[in-house]
Amino acid sequence: MIRWARRGDGAAIVGYIRELAEYEQLAHTCHAEVTQIDEHLFGERPVCEALIAVSDTDAADVVGVAVFFTAYSTFENGPYLWLEDLYVTPRARGQGHGERLLRTLAAIAAQRGHRRLQWQVLDWNEPAIRFYESLGARVMRDWLTCRAEGDGMRTLAGDARVP
Repeated sequence: MIRWARRGDGAAIVGYIRELAEYEQLAHTCHAEVTQIDEHLFGERPVCEALIAVSDTDAADVVGVAVFFTAYSTFENGPYLWLEDLYVTPRARGQGHGERLLRTLAAIAAQRGHRRLQWQVLDWNEPAIRFYESLGARVMRDWLTCRAEGDGMRTLAGDARVP
C-alpha cells in the first residue's frame, strides 16, 4: 500500500534517507534530521512531499519512501515532479513497493498536469538503472549534474546581493 506521509513518519523517513546515503556511499554528506524533515514536509511553507510504502501485511510497517517536490522546466514551459529520494528497505525489495511508489508518483504528476517525472541515479547503480528502464524510464547519460555547495556556493555568490 502507498500512502501520503504524515506527521509521525519523520523518523522512518530520516532512517531511510540515512540508509540510502549509506548504500550510495554518501553517508558523510547526509545531514537529515527529523525536526527539519517534519518542518519541510508539514510546516507553514512545505518545500517537499513524501509518499510512504507500507508492508502488505502490516500497515504500521513502513518499508519505503519517496521524497519529491515540484520543479519547473523553462524549455517545456511547465512544472514537473522531481524525485529526490526513492528507497525501499532491503527486506522488502522485490515485492513491488518501489514500482508502486514510482507509478504513484507518475500518476500524481499526470493528475497535476506536470510535464514529467524526473530523478537521478548513480552511474554505478546498475540494478537501479535496469529497474528504472524496465518501467519505461529513459536514463539520460548525456546530462551531468552540476552543484555548488558550502564554501563553493559562498565563493560563487561572492558579493552578489539578493534583490
